[in-house]
Amino acid sequence: MIEAAMFTATVIVSVLLAGLLSWTAARKLGHRPPVVESYRRVGVPERRLNALAAILLAGAAGLLVGLWWAPVGVAAAAGTVGYFLVAVGFHLRTRELRTLPNPVAFLVLAAVATGLRLATL
Repeated sequence: MIEAAMFTATVIVSVLLAGLLSWTAARKLGHRPPVVESYRRVGVPERRLNALAAILLAGAAGLLVGLWWAPVGVAAAAGTVGYFLVAVGFHLRTRELRTLPNPVAFLVLAAVATGLRLATL
């Protein structure tokens, strides 16, 4: 019973995080001026947005594949934690505190996804 509940939580969090990662990747790929400006404020040049979007899309795909093949899910979730640790670092380094809650929220969700996937191996 507990295993089923844990896996259900894993599915919910993984699908939610994959959707959010895809959404934020699409925003980066759109290169809209407000998005470009937001990343410029933390020191990320526009030419890097496509690469960052590709990393996020790979993480989203890995989270979903990882529901069937656990090692992929663990790797994707852990990689997403790393991505957002770096993002938080960029925000702190540039003192861009206005938008800091965004990567922090993603970081927390990615950490939860990692823990849940590890718990359901």
